[in-house]
Amino acid sequence: MFDKPQAEHSWLDPLLGNWLTEAECQMGPGEPTHHSTGETICRSMEGMWYLLEGYGEEPEGGRWSTLMCLGYDSKKSCYTGTFVGSMMTHLWLYSNGVVSEGTKLILDTEGPNYHGEGMTSYKDIVELIDDSHWVLTSEMLTEEGEWQHIMTSHYRRKT
Repeated sequence: MFDKPQAEHSWLDPLLGNWLTEAECQMGPGEPTHHSTGETICRSMEGMWYLLEGYGEEPEGGRWSTLMCLGYDSKKSCYTGTFVGSMMTHLWLYSNGVVSEGTKLILDTEGPNYHGEGMTSYKDIVELIDDSHWVLTSEMLTEEGEWQHIMTSHYRRKT
């Protein structure tokens, strides 16, 4: 019943701590670019799950908060998790997450197609730059079958 953290869980350890956040999001060519700043706190649930709680505001005046939960599913041999944000109603479910090049965690998910009807595929990529900097990027699969970059968030260690 009680699973223990696996070696793969420790890949998430560098995310622990308090972070200053700078984000930029553009949902497509010609769409406005949204900038925001904030803070993120990452804590571990006994090395099994990592909770990243963020909050901040856009210069246009909108406050936001987010909660990301990441872990490793040893039965499925992949990283998994969830993401929710105060700026959206969709619960994002991460699946099939794999570490690439030793520094990138690539997480698959599905969400609303902001350029049309229905749902589409997304990728969220956590990239470890160094001990005091990591980056989260998001890509959306277009109707043409191409991955479109839509968001970049830089996290710089506060403490």
